[in-house]
Amino acid sequence: MTEDAPRDDAERKMQFLFHLRQRGVTNSRVLQAMEAIDRGLFVRGLFAGRAYDDTPLPIASGQTISQPSVVGLMTQALDVQPRDKVLEVGTGSGYQAAILAKLARRVYTVDRHRTLVQGARAVFEDLGLHTITAITGDGSFGLPEQAPFDRIIVTAAAEDPPGPLLAQLAVGGIMVLPVGQSDTVQSLIKVTRNENGFDYEEILPVRFVPLVEGLASD
Repeated sequence: MTEDAPRDDAERKMQFLFHLRQRGVTNSRVLQAMEAIDRGLFVRGLFAGRAYDDTPLPIASGQTISQPSVVGLMTQALDVQPRDKVLEVGTGSGYQAAILAKLARRVYTVDRHRTLVQGARAVFEDLGLHTITAITGDGSFGLPEQAPFDRIIVTAAAEDPPGPLLAQLAVGGIMVLPVGQSDTVQSLIKVTRNENGFDYEEILPVRFVPLVEGLASD
């Protein structure tokens, strides 16, 4: 490693955080978590050199790693507290779960692709993130055995918030997810559960892969 390498890394990280702030990620705890988790560990192969670009990138099993600013805005909207138990539907690369682990007491993450879960587990182990439990399963049904959850985040788009996930959200809890009937028209929404039902708030337009039921063949 050259003498300039640490300086280049520090500058790249500074630019990364500056860009997140420009895009509206202003919560200090979220920014600290995103500074602590190196996105480069979750992007492999041809796209490794673009790990700090604010763009979604392909990963294994035909899935994507979301662009950092969207990860930041979703995490910010989730308003994770230090004692929270969080469910993530759609492990993907594991990047979002790793950030959540810096903010919450416990993170459960579910994905229908076994190979993605295995890859994410390996990175979590390397990073010493022992508060994450990664599970291969159909995330559209949540994890009823661990419910209720203080926070739920879904990283794939459904037409409507799935009923099982709404049922597993604690009173006072927050769920953030993309909804939309096609991959061209989707909205990121925040759902807050109260004593009498649910409040819905639109955050921004997004594009995510669709939420698919059942386990993948890989």
